[in-house]
This record gives sequence, C-alpha cells and structure tokens, in this order.
Amino acid sequence: MNPITELDARYSASGATATPWSEAREGLERAEMFWLCTIRPDGSPHITPLLAVWNGEALYFCTGSEERKARNLESDPRCTLMTGVNSRHEGLDLIVEGVAGQVTDPARLKVLADAYEMKYGPEWRFEVRDDAFHTEEGGRALVFELAPVRAYGFRKGAYSQTRWRF
Repeated sequence: MNPITELDARYSASGATATPWSEAREGLERAEMFWLCTIRPDGSPHITPLLAVWNGEALYFCTGSEERKARNLESDPRCTLMTGVNSRHEGLDLIVEGVAGQVTDPARLKVLADAYEMKYGPEWRFEVRDDAFHTEEGGRALVFELAPVRAYGFRKGAYSQTRWRF
C-alpha cells in the first residue's frame, strides 16, 4: 500500500519533510497502547485505551460484544485509533481514521490471535471459535479491522505534520 503522502507546511517547522509511510507503519507495528475513538448513538465521542496489532495493511483490535465501543461500532463503524508518546519534544504520534469491520473468518482470526500473542505475550493468548476470540477464563471478544482511509503523523522535535490518504 502506497498512500498519497503530504506535508502540511502550516503545522510544520521550516525545512521539515513529510514522514515516510514506511516509518509510520513501523510505528504502528511497534506501539503497545492505542486510544480508540468511537461515536456514541447520541453523536458524542467515546475514547478508550486498548491493545492493537498491525497486520498486513490494517490495524486490528478486540472488545467484548457488550462493551460501549462494540455497541458504538455496531451503530456507526467510523472510528479513529491513535498512538504515540507522551512527550512534547520527541517522538511521532500517529492517528489512523477509517471504518471498522468485524472479522469473522476463522483462518484470519487465527492469524490475528497468533499476532496478539507474539506482540503482547502469553497472557494475550486467544482461542478462535464462534467468529471471535476466546480466553481461558471464558471471555469472548469480537475482533475488528480498521483499514486506513486517512492517517496523520505528528513529529515532535523537528516538528512536522504528515497526512497519508489511502
């Protein structure tokens, strides 16, 4: 995937350059924590931290079917995943916008379950059955794919704002 990459000079230091998508993708692959923003049925935002994995050309996250974020996505699948560093002068913050869709294919879910365990360790081991992830403790989690429509990178230090359009 080679998105259109644009530097927004209005929010970038003089002489700044656009961040390459390959660097942003690596940041998404490495990030441990993300913030998911969904839209409540009344139109107000809902944001919560969660774990996610980059696999192929999309981000994947999971949640219980009765959790607020799952109910929000059922009524409006538009959402944003964000990650970055809590520092003013260094790092790269990343924002991915798109439409989340539930993953139910057992083969795809198995690949994603393996990706979660590889990234986050054995405490994030899932079994795949009934179109979802299942834990040893009996929990069930729906899995969602967020393929980027737009993404933004905010580099600190040598300040720059990059937009990627897919």
